[in-house]
Amino acid sequence: MKNKVILLASDQLGRGDKDLGEGVLETFFTILKQKEDLPVAVFCMNSGVFTLTERSLVSLQLRDLEAKGVDVLACKTCVEHYEVENQLIAGKISGMAHFIELASQYEVLTLS
Repeated sequence: MKNKVILLASDQLGRGDKDLGEGVLETFFTILKQKEDLPVAVFCMNSGVFTLTERSLVSLQLRDLEAKGVDVLACKTCVEHYEVENQLIAGKISGMAHFIELASQYEVLTLS
């Protein structure tokens, strides 16, 4: 995962059962945070911004990644669209221009 940016475009991983998808996403980040090589950043967009709120157990894993030095970012437009500005418990609000800058420097792994 070193030198990668994770683009988190959903609050679940894969299509199908929502509870299963949320659980699989939490497992992904639980395992990821235990690795030595961590991504440079996680950029959350669209419904991925919900993973930064209390309603998602993934937020706990993302906070742990943040504590280990990974930039955890939320798309400003998406946060405003879903009206979750005051609900974020992990990450910080950022813009698409910042994501484009990251994408020009690092490989992007998209989770949706």
